[in-house]
Amino acid sequence: MKKLIASVIAIVICVGCVFLVNDKEEDYLRLHIRANSNTEYDQQIKYQVKDAVVEALVPLADGIDSKESMVSVLESNISVITAVVDSKLAELGQSYRSTVRVCEEKFPTRSYEELTLGAGVYDALIIELGSGKGDNWWCVAFPPLCFVTAEGEGDEVVYKSIFHEWFAKMNG
Repeated sequence: MKKLIASVIAIVICVGCVFLVNDKEEDYLRLHIRANSNTEYDQQIKYQVKDAVVEALVPLADGIDSKESMVSVLESNISVITAVVDSKLAELGQSYRSTVRVCEEKFPTRSYEELTLGAGVYDALIIELGSGKGDNWWCVAFPPLCFVTAEGEGDEVVYKSIFHEWFAKMNG
């Protein structure tokens, strides 16, 4: 009887560990920028806004070592992010503005390069441009998979991935 109880406890522990290891929704903070519409023009605007947002987020994300810290930084900088987005929209001659929020949302399965995020509820920075009814651009804000910066002078451009640097730092 003791062996049976010990076996059941071991199985429960193993199953629990599998669920903990596979709980990917808890590990990621997503970033979605939703275009005003699916017109080619609004889709181009979305990508220009994306560039401005990523540029603004790079210094904010510097040194962040947990999703919770990233969420806190984003929440305390919503007005800054909104100002960056709305300024870019105005610069591009748009009359609509943005809605920016950090929230939980349900997402379908999506792949980003070699990473696949399963369907589920994720924390996310959502940026809606105007109506937000168009296709979205997305990436992972934590760990910072989408914050890529270019370095170099003249014709030489060397790309560095903040995620790669973060991962290397975490694995010492």
